[in-house]
Amino acid sequence: MLGFVLAHIPWNAISNLELRRSYKALRDDLVLPSATTLSNICGGEYALTVDTIKKQLPSRNKFSLALDRWTSTNKLAITSVIAYYMDRNWALREVQLAFDEINLLFFSHFES
Repeated sequence: MLGFVLAHIPWNAISNLELRRSYKALRDDLVLPSATTLSNICGGEYALTVDTIKKQLPSRNKFSLALDRWTSTNKLAITSVIAYYMDRNWALREVQLAFDEINLLFFSHFES
């Protein structure tokens, strides 16, 4: 599943007979799930991640959102959405809400 996510391959590609044969050639005992199963697993992981983030955010407190963008040493453009808030002890806390690679060509049009 991780390979599909990282390579941006759609779930229904697992139904392709040649792709399934390729995986089986690499490892004969491999049990390949269906596209529906992959989608359900991913949906469950997404829901678990959202619940974890919600538990980290204060329930009756205000927070600020920040958008951060940078380029890594291997030339990947990254953006992140972070929530900042003060806890009961007045300590600054942060929770990362989103993190993704972005297309540098798109943003180059907006930079001077």
